[in-house]
Amino acid sequence: MSGNVELLNTSLAQAKAEDRAALIAYLPAGFPTVDGAIEAVKAVVAGGADIVEVGLPHSDPVLDGPVIQTADDIALRGGVKIADVMRTVREAYGATGVPILVMTYWNPIDRYGVERFTAELAEAGGAGCILPDLPVQESALWREHADKHGLATVFVVAPSSKDERLATITAAGSGFVYAASLMGVTGTRESVGDQAQDLVRRTRATTDLPVCVGLGVSNARQAAEVAGFADGVIVGSAFVKAMLDTPDEAAGLAAVRSLAGELAEGVRKR
Repeated sequence: MSGNVELLNTSLAQAKAEDRAALIAYLPAGFPTVDGAIEAVKAVVAGGADIVEVGLPHSDPVLDGPVIQTADDIALRGGVKIADVMRTVREAYGATGVPILVMTYWNPIDRYGVERFTAELAEAGGAGCILPDLPVQESALWREHADKHGLATVFVVAPSSKDERLATITAAGSGFVYAASLMGVTGTRESVGDQAQDLVRRTRATTDLPVCVGLGVSNARQAAEVAGFADGVIVGSAFVKAMLDTPDEAAGLAAVRSLAGELAEGVRKR
C-alpha cells in the first residue's frame, strides 16, 4: 500500500493554481478523546482546511507551547497509543479525502520501528510526516522507508538556519518545507513578524518545494498576512485553544469548524 504524498503535492499545487495559500490545520490525536480528535479533523476540513497534521502526543514536546502541551497531556492520560494515531489518520482520511500527515518527534518512531511505522502510516492513507527534531544528517533510514511507502518527509527550518543549512535541509525533504516563523515554541501571537517572510525568501532560493509557515497564526488577519508570502499557512494552537476553551465536545467542534472557515477566508485574501 502506497502513501498519499502525491495527494499532498496535488493539494498544494491546486491552492497555488487558485492563487492562494493552502490552509494546514494541526490537531493532536487523542484530544479530547480518540473519537473526538477524528471528529475535530472532520470539522476543520468542513470549515475549509486543505491539509491536516495529526499530532502524535509526546511527553516532552520541545517545539510545542503550553496549549498543545495541555492537549497532549490530556491525550496521554487518556492512554493514546500509536495505533490510535494510525486509526485517526485512517478514519480522517477516509471521511475527508484530504492529505493527512503525522507530526511527531523522533523517539516514538525510533522505538516503534521505522519500517513498521512507515508501512502502517501508508496503509492508513497517510501523506507523510513532519519531523521537527530529526537531524537531516541522521535521516537516511527514515527517508529510505518513507520513499518506499510513498510518504513525504517534511523538515522544519527556522530563522536561525543559515543559507547553507537551508539548502541541505530542503534537498532532503519532500512534500513541503515547514518554516517556523520565529524562534521559540508553538502558540498564538499578536504578530507573526518579518522573520517569517525573510525565512520564506531564503528557503525558496534553495528549493522548488512549497514553503509553509507555522507558529503564531491564530486569526484571519494573520492568515492573510502570511498567505501573502508563503505557500501554506499552518495553524495549530488556535484550534487546540478553541477546543480547550469550550464547555463540551460539541461546542469545541463547532468552534474549530468556525475558526477554520475564518482562516480559509483569510488565506484567500492574501
